[in-house]
Amino acid sequence: MFNLKKTLLAAAVALTANTAMAATELTVYTALEADQLKSYAKAFESANPDIKIRWVRDSTGIITARLLAEKENPQADAILGVAATSLLVLKGQDMLQPYKPTGVEKLSTQFVDKDETPSWVGMDAWVASICYNRIEAEKHELPMPTSWKDLTKPVYQGHLVMPNPNSSGTGFLDVSSWLQTFGEAEGWQFMDNLHQNIDRYTHSGSKPCKMAAAGETPIGISFAYRAAKLINKGAPIDLAFPSEGLGWDMEAAAIVKGTNKAEAAQKLMDWAVTRDANSLYNENFAVVAMPGVAKPVKNYPVDIAERMIDNDFEWAAENRERILKEWQQRYDGKSEPKN
Repeated sequence: MFNLKKTLLAAAVALTANTAMAATELTVYTALEADQLKSYAKAFESANPDIKIRWVRDSTGIITARLLAEKENPQADAILGVAATSLLVLKGQDMLQPYKPTGVEKLSTQFVDKDETPSWVGMDAWVASICYNRIEAEKHELPMPTSWKDLTKPVYQGHLVMPNPNSSGTGFLDVSSWLQTFGEAEGWQFMDNLHQNIDRYTHSGSKPCKMAAAGETPIGISFAYRAAKLINKGAPIDLAFPSEGLGWDMEAAAIVKGTNKAEAAQKLMDWAVTRDANSLYNENFAVVAMPGVAKPVKNYPVDIAERMIDNDFEWAAENRERILKEWQQRYDGKSEPKN
């Protein structure tokens, strides 16, 4: 009997080991915040125990540049949580494998690539905002800004922090939306004036708001949901929504063309459009791809959709390289060193 138990135990151990060895490792490039990845991987791997995700994470601009550099020798199998404007650039380079996920018809149409077989699907949207630290602003006698152009006033000189668009998706949505809202000539003039008041450009979209929450800067240009979460934790900041309108982008998912793990990547795409996945997105973003899923967020405006500009994602993607090059030539001198 004892030998039989030992034999059965050994067989069970061997079976477990073989199952673990058989699990497909899916390399997924992402710009999601580090605190989001654990819950997303846990949910997906629970539904797909035969697949293990290996995350490669960095800011949007860096991940996009890495994917473009690897075009002839792709290292990623899939992309999850990278700006749709970046995925449109990759699509234009024929780097994405079209796939229609099961259940994609349940998503809002604005969150799905318009081709009959989509090359990407959206997950959630994040929206620009200004994080205003009441305590620090009072010390420096800084009024609450009500418009983007308010930020060019001399009173704000040295008191503003915003993301670098070459490394941050939030920074790029800011710049591309200003160019769309004001027009190219006026948009660049606005940024010239804004630059005079900038203390530094960060390589993270959430960092300016975190800095404002910590009292490291009076005002950070960031995105609204991060600010709402910080307010809910007791940070002494208010959200300001400029009257000209708010830039926005959506996080999206896609399969990298050339992967030899297409079946596993398709399962990730199938999961990405599920109600369960959208519920997880709602823990980090107030606007998600599937209608009826998002729950109201404390300290987040219910009319946020009405404040969002009519964003031309195709224009932003087509002009991305030109815009980033111009921005870098003009303003990169105030960027933080890259880690």
